[in-house]
Amino acid sequence: MRKSILCCLLASAALCGIAQQPSTAIPRLADGKPDLNGIWQAISGADVDLLDHVAGRYAPGAQSVVEEGEIPYLPHALKQRQANHEQRRSLDPETAKCDLPGVPRITYALNLPFQIFQKPEGDKIDVLYEFAVAHRFLYTNGTDHPPGHINWWLGDSRAKWEGDTLVVDSVDFNADTWFDHAGDYHSEDLHVIERYSPIDADHIDYRVEIDDSKVYAKPWHIHLILYRRKEKNVQLLDYVCYAFDYEKYYP
Repeated sequence: MRKSILCCLLASAALCGIAQQPSTAIPRLADGKPDLNGIWQAISGADVDLLDHVAGRYAPGAQSVVEEGEIPYLPHALKQRQANHEQRRSLDPETAKCDLPGVPRITYALNLPFQIFQKPEGDKIDVLYEFAVAHRFLYTNGTDHPPGHINWWLGDSRAKWEGDTLVVDSVDFNADTWFDHAGDYHSEDLHVIERYSPIDADHIDYRVEIDDSKVYAKPWHIHLILYRRKEKNVQLLDYVCYAFDYEKYYP
């Protein structure tokens, strides 16, 4: 009798343990591609500063999201970055001017969520951001970037699948955006490669390669985790940016 009770208890405990484990299965569409549909959000201090930084009066501290631990600026570009930092309260295009944050900053801008719309065998993936209702089209139809150079806030994005990873190649940026409030910047030659690799149903491993030979000595990389928003009836809300005294919020 005791042996039977013990076996039942052990079996119940095992089942409970299994039930509590998160699902590692990656949801897929009818075409077999990972299903990225949903509302996602980065939770980090990257918008304030990509590198390690201590807490300020209104901005929490955070660890670096730069894989190399530092950004490989060319000497002249480092001086410009330092000048940007000193005047960040009045010059940051996102916080002081309400300009679009650019790529990849739009992904983690102010920690606001964004929504991915993806159809089986579609020719593009749409991304809608809560920041100023901005949107991007990630073309998956095999077409190339348009010829010449076009100054776009969010660039031109061409995407393809490498296994379960969505690789997004973006060019044609203007030089008017920063990567963070700390003054990290780029030129119009910016080339961004984003990699969205689903870990499970609720997490995406998000890695970015930044290349700009006018500003950096070599390419460098950003690494974040994107989290699925799972609240009941969750949706993107209105966010209207307007210029005011951001010094209060970013001392």
